[in-house]
Amino acid sequence: MPIIPKDEAQAILKKVLSFSTADEAEANLYGGTRGNVRYARNTVTTAGGTDNVSLAVQVWFGKRSGVATCNQFDDATLRRCVQRAEEIAKLAPEDPEYMPRLGPQQYLTAPSYAASTAGITPDFRAQAAGDSIALCAAKQLTAAGFLEDGTRFEAIRNSKGLEAYQQSTNLDFSVTVRTPDGTGSGYAVADFTDASKFDAKVLTQRAATKASSSVGAKAIEPGKYTVILEPAALVSDEGLINRLVYAFDAREADEGRSFLSKKGGGTRKGEKLFDARVSISIDPTNALAPSGTFDNEGLPVRKLPIIEKGVAKNLYYSRFWAQKNKTEPTGFTGNFIMEGGTQSLEDLIKSTQKGILVTRLWYIRDVDPQTLLVTGLTRDGTFYIENGKIKHPIKNMRFNESPVIMLNNLEAVGRAQRLGGNLVPPLKIRDFTFTSLSDAI
Repeated sequence: MPIIPKDEAQAILKKVLSFSTADEAEANLYGGTRGNVRYARNTVTTAGGTDNVSLAVQVWFGKRSGVATCNQFDDATLRRCVQRAEEIAKLAPEDPEYMPRLGPQQYLTAPSYAASTAGITPDFRAQAAGDSIALCAAKQLTAAGFLEDGTRFEAIRNSKGLEAYQQSTNLDFSVTVRTPDGTGSGYAVADFTDASKFDAKVLTQRAATKASSSVGAKAIEPGKYTVILEPAALVSDEGLINRLVYAFDAREADEGRSFLSKKGGGTRKGEKLFDARVSISIDPTNALAPSGTFDNEGLPVRKLPIIEKGVAKNLYYSRFWAQKNKTEPTGFTGNFIMEGGTQSLEDLIKSTQKGILVTRLWYIRDVDPQTLLVTGLTRDGTFYIENGKIKHPIKNMRFNESPVIMLNNLEAVGRAQRLGGNLVPPLKIRDFTFTSLSDAI
């Protein structure tokens, strides 16, 4: 069983720690199950599932540490894993940023697990893929999609008495729809903790509509435009808002490597750096987008405002940097909540005299990391808006923009939606910079 219950997981970890002769020891047990289905050209191409459980043991002799891993849990294997970590630690150099292990902690409870997702079967995935394919085939469109779901757990225990455990579930779905001639493309993406909220037909219909509507794209001159950025254009592994949130690192700011660094020393914490409608926080207990309640050291993750009404409210502090600066460390597992407004995407379009609707951005790369200036391309449905209506599709364009500047040129904020485990609203931005055209679809 790849999902090990809390008591059983902690019993394994307790045994592991009993084998150690080091000054300090910490063990992390994690694993889960994952299943997926992939389709392209209206045909399922792959489907499968994995399950795995792994143990990582880290030990310290003074400031020297070593790590070893294993995925078998008999006594002999566990003992050897600990011994290997200790052998490595004795050979390792001292860590100048060593921090002692945490003692017992108190953790929030997050609604991160849903039985509906944990119970997903291959039939469920096949039905979702079939529904998506059938919808597109009936419209003479071609679909390519990927559905992946998983249930995971993580347990931590150390020699100072810390114990942590959490289970979580997630379903991710994305679909790209193309017209038969390849000149029109649409995209939709969503993720859920609770699979009962997922509907492949609704998401595929959204992508199909964009694909059909994006045929016959016209070129417009690059320049500065009012844009409406959908959530998929704001959040991804390399998205604009992700980059902004991750940049709130105290050490980078203190060392002069960040847009939050102040000339002559210090940081811009406490300054109003964005439009007053911008508020972003960490909240692992958020009902729509719950996240981890502890980091990989077992440090609790609490609700924490990062940007509050445009003001840089808090920075992230590692345990080492917090001690150096005589402040409290900040747990962060990567998810964030951006407050939204009340307008729908359609409302944002209706309020736009002239502008561009952007479905998605991709191939985003740094231009100037210290100002967060990036470049990238639009794709999968870019449209010109005139007099509150979508007038026609336009060719994709390259942009050069910084989320810092972008969130100072805010015109309107839509209703927040979950994406990538975060909450983010569609945004209407003025003077968004496009630099050149792209013939890519």
